Amino acid sequence: MRYPIATYRVQLNKDFPFDQATALLPFLQALGISDLYASPVFKARPSSTHGYDVVDSSTVNPELGGPEGFDALAAELSARGMGLLLDIVPNHMAASSDNAWWTDVLENGPSSAYAPFFDVEWDPAKEYGEEKIFLPILGVPYGTALENGEIRLSIGPDGFAIDYHTIHLPVDPSAYETIFEHGPEHRPESAEFRALIDALQRLPGRTAQMWEGIEARRREVPAIKSQLFALFKSDGEVRAFVDGSLTAFNGVKGDPASFDALDTLIARQPYRLAWWHGARERMNYRRFFDVSELIGVRVENPEVFAATHAAILGWVEQGKVTGLRVDHVDGLLAPREYLERLGAMAGSRPYIVVEKILLEDERLPESWPVEGTSGYDFLGVLNGVFIDGGNFERLQDTYSRFTGLSWTFDEAAYEQKRWIVRHLFRGEMFALSLHLELLADSDRHGRDLSPQELRKALAEITACLPVYRTYLEGEQMEERDRECIRRAIGAARAHTPEIGDAVYQFLARVLTADFPRDLSDDGRKAWVRFVMRWQQLTGPVTAKGVEDTTLYVYNRLLSMNEVGARHTAVPLGTFHEFNGHRQRRWPAAMSASSTHDTKRSEDVRARLNVLSELPAEWDRNIFRWSRWNRDKKTQIEGRAIPDRNEEILLYQTLLGVWPLSAGEIPSTIERVKQYIVKATREAKVYSTWIKPNETHERAIHAFLDAIADSRDDNRFLPHFIEFQSRIAFFGALNSLAQVVIKATAPGIPDFYENTALWDLSLVDPDNRRPVDVALRRKLLDDMAGWKPEIAGELLGEWKDGRVKAFVTQRVLGLRSQHPALFLEGEYVPVGVEGMHAESVIAFARTRGDQACVTVAPRFAARLGGAGRFPLGRRAWKDTTLRLHEALDGQRWVNAITGEAVNGNGLAAILSTFPLAVLVPAQ
Repeated sequence: MRYPIATYRVQLNKDFPFDQATALLPFLQALGISDLYASPVFKARPSSTHGYDVVDSSTVNPELGGPEGFDALAAELSARGMGLLLDIVPNHMAASSDNAWWTDVLENGPSSAYAPFFDVEWDPAKEYGEEKIFLPILGVPYGTALENGEIRLSIGPDGFAIDYHTIHLPVDPSAYETIFEHGPEHRPESAEFRALIDALQRLPGRTAQMWEGIEARRREVPAIKSQLFALFKSDGEVRAFVDGSLTAFNGVKGDPASFDALDTLIARQPYRLAWWHGARERMNYRRFFDVSELIGVRVENPEVFAATHAAILGWVEQGKVTGLRVDHVDGLLAPREYLERLGAMAGSRPYIVVEKILLEDERLPESWPVEGTSGYDFLGVLNGVFIDGGNFERLQDTYSRFTGLSWTFDEAAYEQKRWIVRHLFRGEMFALSLHLELLADSDRHGRDLSPQELRKALAEITACLPVYRTYLEGEQMEERDRECIRRAIGAARAHTPEIGDAVYQFLARVLTADFPRDLSDDGRKAWVRFVMRWQQLTGPVTAKGVEDTTLYVYNRLLSMNEVGARHTAVPLGTFHEFNGHRQRRWPAAMSASSTHDTKRSEDVRARLNVLSELPAEWDRNIFRWSRWNRDKKTQIEGRAIPDRNEEILLYQTLLGVWPLSAGEIPSTIERVKQYIVKATREAKVYSTWIKPNETHERAIHAFLDAIADSRDDNRFLPHFIEFQSRIAFFGALNSLAQVVIKATAPGIPDFYENTALWDLSLVDPDNRRPVDVALRRKLLDDMAGWKPEIAGELLGEWKDGRVKAFVTQRVLGLRSQHPALFLEGEYVPVGVEGMHAESVIAFARTRGDQACVTVAPRFAARLGGAGRFPLGRRAWKDTTLRLHEALDGQRWVNAITGEAVNGNGLAAILSTFPLAVLVPAQ
C-alpha cells in the first residue's frame, strides 16, 4: 500500500477545475505535500460548489474538465511521484432531473430497473392508493400550486414532463393515453401513431409483481417513446394534435375546473407532488440528513455497489487514484460490510480512510478494514490541548452571567437533538415506530405495551444516544455499542419517568439485538432490519442536533464548537494517551485541523483559544462592550436585537476573523454578515432556513455596521482592536505550534486549501472560496530561495503568513526524508519541568537509531506581552525537557532553523525561534 506523506485538500468546482488544481501542484510539491486530496469528481448537479450532489457516478464532471482534465491531472501527479486521494460519496445521490437513474424511477416507479438503487420505502405510501414516491418540492400546498398554473404539462426531447418552475418530472408512459384522450377531437390519421398508442395501453402496470411483466415494460417503453417522439418531430399532424393536448391540460387561472385533467394525470404518476411542509411527516425515502434533494443509495446491494463504484475501482487499478476517503460512512446500512467489499474489489488495496465523527472517548471499530478516520478526532484533541482547563469554569460563569443561560453543552445538545427528532425527522420516526409496534405485537413481553409510550421512548433514546450511531453487523453487536445504548436508555428514563420500565426493558432488548429464544428466522430478519434502520437515522439526528444547531446556540467558547471537538479542555496526559493509541492502532489515519466542513478554520480557532488564557479580561471586555453598544441595537417586539447570546457569538467571531490588514476590513464585515445569516438560521431560535426572519437578520447586520464604524464617538472599535491585536498575535503562535504537532504526531497530516498561509475562514461557503493560484506561484518563487537562516526574518514579518508556509515546508521536508520514522516510529511523551512546564507540549518519535523531538509552546499569554515571541531565558526561565535515557545527552539540531542546540533547557532550545523539531546532529 502507498501511504501519503502529507495531503492537501482542494474543493473542485467550475471556478476551480482540474487545470487549476494541476497548476497548483508545483507549489504543493515544494511545500512538502505528497498527495492531492480532492473533493468528489463525478458529474454533479449543474454549478455544484462541492460535488456531493452526484447525478452520474460513471462520468467525470464536465464542469471540472471532464475525463480529459481528470486524466491530465492524474498524469501530472504521477509524473511528480504524487498520489491522488479521492473523496467518494457512496451514501447518496441527487434526487434531481439531472440524475437519469432517479428520473427513470420517477417515470416507472417500482418497475424501473433502478428502483432497487434508491432507498425508497414503497409500502408506507400505499395509504395514498398505490406505491408512490413522496416529493415535497412545492412551495405552497398542492391545490394552490395547481390552480395558480405553477404546475404545467410540457413536452421535451425525453417525453412528456410535469413542470414545476425549473423542475421537470417525467410522465409515466402508460398515462400518455390520458393525455391524448383530452386532445383535439380529430386524431391523426397516422397508422403508426395509432399503433404506438395501442402499444402504450398494453404496457404492464408499473406495480406489476410478475418479473416478466416488469421486464416487458422495461424493454418496450424506451422503444415506444423513441418512435413516438420521432413521429412528433416529423409529422405535422401529430405535432398539432399533441400541442392541442397540452393546451387542454394546462388550465386557466381562476377556473379551478380547467385543471381537473392535469390533476387526474398527476394522480397516475409514481410520485406524489406535495408541499415541502409535509416532508417532516411523510417522507418515504431516506435522505441525506434532512435534505430532500439528496436521496439515499442502497449500496449494500451488490448490483448497486458495482454500478456506482465501477469507475472508482477502475481508476484505482490504473493507478490514477491511490487513496479513497469515504464520505458519511455512518449513513450506510452496514459500514463494515461495505468497506470489506470496497477493499476486496479494489485489487491492489488503496489507502482508505472514513469520515467518521468520534465523540469524546469513542474509538473507531477495530474490525473496520481501513487506515483510520479522516481526522476530526485528531482535530478535537489538538484544539482542546490549547484550551486552558484551569480557567474553564470561569469561561462558563462569564457565559452564563452574560447571556442568562445556565445550561451545559450536554444539556443544550440533548434539547436540540430532541427538537430535531420531533420536527425534522418526524416522518422517519413515525415509520420506525410502526415497525417497532409490529415487533412488539409478535413478542410476549411487548404486545401489551402502549404504542404511544413506545414511540416516545424511542424518540428519547435517540436524542440521548452519546455517539452518532451503533453498529449491528449481521446479528452481532459489540459490547461497547451495547453499553452506549444502555447509557442512552438510562438517560431517557431520567427524562421520562412517566414511561414504565417494561417499555425501556423491551427497547433495550430490541436495540441491542437480544433476540427472544423462539424468534423465527423471518422475525429475526425483521428485528435486525429495524435496528439497522434506526442506526442509519441516529447519525443524522446527532449531526443536525449538534453540528447544525447546538454549535450555533451554545456560545461559551466558539473554538470548541467544532465537528469532532471535545467540549472540555484536553489535559496534556489525555493528548499523549490519544497519540500513543493512534500510533499503536491507526498510525496512518489522517490528522486534520481545517476541513471543508469545519465551522471555523484552524487559525480562527487558534485565536479564540487564547480567550481561555485571559478569562478575567474577556469577562470585563464583553460586559463593557455590551454597555457601550447597547444603543446600537434594534428593538423588535420588545426585544433588543441581537440578543445577548447572539452578541457574544458576534464578538468572538470578530475576534477570530478580524484581518491583519486594514484594507480587508470592509470585505471581512461583509463575510461576517453572510455568516450571521447562516448562524442565525442554523440556531433555529429566531430564524430558520425554512422560515427566514430577514427582519431579525437585518437588525444584526445593522448592529455589526454600527460597532464596526470608525467614527470618533465609537468607543468600542479602538478598544476592541487593541484587545484583538493581542489575541491575533498569540493565536498566530498557537497556529504555528499546531502545524509542527500535526506534522510530527502519529497520523498523516492533512492541509486544507488556503491554510499554507493564514486562513481566517468561517463555515461554508466562506471556507470554500477559490484558492489564489497566482499568489501561490509567487510564494513558490520566494520559497525557492528560503534557507533555514531566514526563520528569524519571517518571524518578524509574521503578519504576511509566510512564516506558516516556512514552518510547514521545513517540517514536511523532514517528514519526507524520514517517512518510516513518522509512520512507524514509537510515540514517546516528553516530560517538562520548571516554571513554565504547563506551557510546553513535547514528545519524541523514535525508530531504531532515528529520532526527533517536537517542542511546541502553548498558553503563551503567560510568557510575555503581545508582539514579543517567547524566546530564551527571559520567557522560559528554568523550564527544561526531561528526556528519557536513550535521548538524554544527544546533540541536537533544530530542523526548522538549522541551529545547533546545547542542553535540554527551553531557553537554549527556543533561543531564536519559538518552535523546535530536534533531530540528532550529524
